[in-house]
Amino acid sequence: MKLAQLHYTSAPPGPDGSGFRFTAVTPGVPAALLREAEQLIGYEPPREAPPRPGPDELGSFPQALSLSVLADGSRLLARSVYTGADYSGRWGNFHAHAVHLPQQAGSGPAVGALPITSWGSPQWAVDTPAGGAPAMTAVPLPGPHDPVGLAGFVSDRGPWLARFFADVRRLGEDPAAPQIVLVEADSEAVARWIMLACSVLPHQRGQWLTFTTYTRRPQLARQQIIGVVPEDGPALAGQEHRYRVYDVPRATAPVSVAPDAWADTAARIWQARRQELFAEVRRLGADPYDAGPLAALALAADVPLASAARAAAADWTAGHRDALDGARLHALTLALGAGSPDGDRDAAEAAACGRLLAALDGWAPAAVCEPLAERALAEAVRGPAVPAELPSAGALGGPARARLAAALEPELRAALGAPGAEPGDRAGLLRVASVLGTDTADLLPDVARQLALALLADPERVDGPGVRAALAELPVLRALVLDRLDSLAAGDPAAARKLFARTGLRLTAADARPHLRMCASAAGVVAAAPDRVAALHALLGESGVSLYAEPLVLRTAMRLVWDGEAPGAGEAAMVLGATGAQVHREAGTWELLARAAAGAPAGDPAAAELAPEILARFQEELPASLRPSLLILELARNLRAGTAGPGWVRQALDLGSTGPEPGARAQAYAALSARLLLAGERPEHELRALIESDDAELLAAYRQAAREPEVTARLRLAPAFVADCFTAWSSQPQAGPVWQEARTDLLEGVLRPVVRGLAPEQLASVEEALARLGGRPAEEFRTWQRPSAIGRLRDRFKRRSGSSRPGAGETSRAGAADAPGGSGREGTGTRRSDGPDGTGRGDGSGGRGDASGSRGGGW
Repeated sequence: MKLAQLHYTSAPPGPDGSGFRFTAVTPGVPAALLREAEQLIGYEPPREAPPRPGPDELGSFPQALSLSVLADGSRLLARSVYTGADYSGRWGNFHAHAVHLPQQAGSGPAVGALPITSWGSPQWAVDTPAGGAPAMTAVPLPGPHDPVGLAGFVSDRGPWLARFFADVRRLGEDPAAPQIVLVEADSEAVARWIMLACSVLPHQRGQWLTFTTYTRRPQLARQQIIGVVPEDGPALAGQEHRYRVYDVPRATAPVSVAPDAWADTAARIWQARRQELFAEVRRLGADPYDAGPLAALALAADVPLASAARAAAADWTAGHRDALDGARLHALTLALGAGSPDGDRDAAEAAACGRLLAALDGWAPAAVCEPLAERALAEAVRGPAVPAELPSAGALGGPARARLAAALEPELRAALGAPGAEPGDRAGLLRVASVLGTDTADLLPDVARQLALALLADPERVDGPGVRAALAELPVLRALVLDRLDSLAAGDPAAARKLFARTGLRLTAADARPHLRMCASAAGVVAAAPDRVAALHALLGESGVSLYAEPLVLRTAMRLVWDGEAPGAGEAAMVLGATGAQVHREAGTWELLARAAAGAPAGDPAAAELAPEILARFQEELPASLRPSLLILELARNLRAGTAGPGWVRQALDLGSTGPEPGARAQAYAALSARLLLAGERPEHELRALIESDDAELLAAYRQAAREPEVTARLRLAPAFVADCFTAWSSQPQAGPVWQEARTDLLEGVLRPVVRGLAPEQLASVEEALARLGGRPAEEFRTWQRPSAIGRLRDRFKRRSGSSRPGAGETSRAGAADAPGGSGREGTGTRRSDGPDGTGRGDGSGGRGDASGSRGGGW
């Protein structure tokens, strides 16, 4: 297909007019295209150009080679040059020769040479052809190639190339990217910049990269790359959002965008004069701006690259190991194994090389893997940390392994024994020793001990890929670490349980470590068991050993179930009954059982049953601090069973003063009080000892016991018990103030509400029981339960108001004269008391009594 051509210059008068106009146009070119082209191909000489240049000076004027995209999507490739004078002899004429490159139907531009290659082409005309323009079917032929001049150009502009290629990449990816402005005194230098830009782009994008090698008005230029002469460059400064200005004469370049690995690699390839690699990378079919394949080809061609590009090459090759032939793959691994000439190899590169080695290990010959393997093993020994990815023994041939082992063994052993080394790194160094075949058996126990301690102390930090790989690859190390962990778990099972919860460490059926096995299964076993004692037995089953052969497993299991706390007294009794005392003595868990009894709350009756067992079975082991609690609990058990010998009140008081746990003392005092209140035979000397003790805590327990439902029910049903309690509680009026307070509370707060609810015949039975005692008890009872004068006046007032008995919640008061031993003054020692039915009625008899003070009534 022939391409349309346009010639534009200042022409003498003719059919189409005079002045600047199209002087030759291929037939059929639309007028709209001519109008659009006329705006793109104009030429304005530099401001500092000579006004009347001679023939020699015309060659120094810049040439404007441009590629522009037209409104219909086609392109216009044009060259405009200054010709000096027009037909009339006036200065200021130029000639533009343009070629129209139509858009190829359906899929973008026409194939063919890059437009920039037409720089210097002999097919560009400097004036209008007289006999018609020669036919063109493609972009004008390339001009003469000057490899020496191009190499010098690249060398001079080397520091800016990477940044320039990064900006070119932005032009290809972002339609709104800033235009690139190239400030050069020679427009040919601008053309070389553009050649470099097109060389690194995919061919199609290079065809569409718009440019102009020269313009006087860059602000109006629509091309992506613009060339200007030095006097026009400063006008664009400070507009970084619109222009990326590379001002070569002033040695300035934009600094806001740093070059990436792809751009840096492209720059280094050009500086190494290996630009043919850009064509080769396109044949790999990779992403056009992927640094990996370009860097891989560059390294295989011995082009030195930065560490980021080397890492990209390693990562890409790891995923495309079939993309390179054997020779290039070997050359690549040699380059990566040799390292960066600048010594800037960073952790990312080392990790990428490890991934590449893992991809090649076992797939490529040992000769290909050896450079990477040697570098990885040397860095593992000499570097600050051992990577998780290490080569296998198969990545090294025999001679290479022997040579490397001899070189690294002294450093390897020193690093393994270095104080303060990370346990994970030491485990990694053992893996290195295994690959090299270096004997480190003498260092294994210490490494295993340190690793076990670190895993238990900080499992989440230590349990990394390298440690997991070491335990998987080195069975001897794993066995030693598990042995040490098993011993540590016996001392701190909670930490071992956390180890299994927060790491990937798992035991196999062959790992016979009883303490570790229990710690590994503790969470699931405890959650599934119906109670904690069942969980204990389940955990002991998980251990795989008999607790009688290995008693310490009992201690570990109890700590896992009760998490360091003492079990309940009932749980402790069940455990002791199931296992016996000897195994607890050997495991050291007897103290947990003792504390379970001593520290039980006051309302736990199992503690009193457990205490005698502990005293009997662990008499020699018990510390002095636990004995008072256990002894007073034993007394509580004996009091409930009725087997306590005489003097138990004094015994309880003596034991209570030796510092038992509050719950144990409270339980004993409660048992003592119940014995005094409810026993069929109540020794008078024990009651006298209680009263004369004047002990606030003991008497408080007695008062509380008197309010128990069992005592209240017995008082309502047994008149003899009422008589007995009245006699006891009204005795010893001369005793201490604590008893005085207690007896008043017992008579008024406990006994009076019950008596008010008794039927007349029940009251008569009480008086008969008191009369049999002889003396004044019966008379004192009648006086005590008779309403006071104030009470009688209140009753009369209520009857006058139409109420036969006090309403709910009213207060009933009895003077001290109503109680035996009182002062005889009304209103003294009064207290509120409710009726036995809880309604607050003072008569409690349902209206049987009257104001006369007969035995059927009462307060």
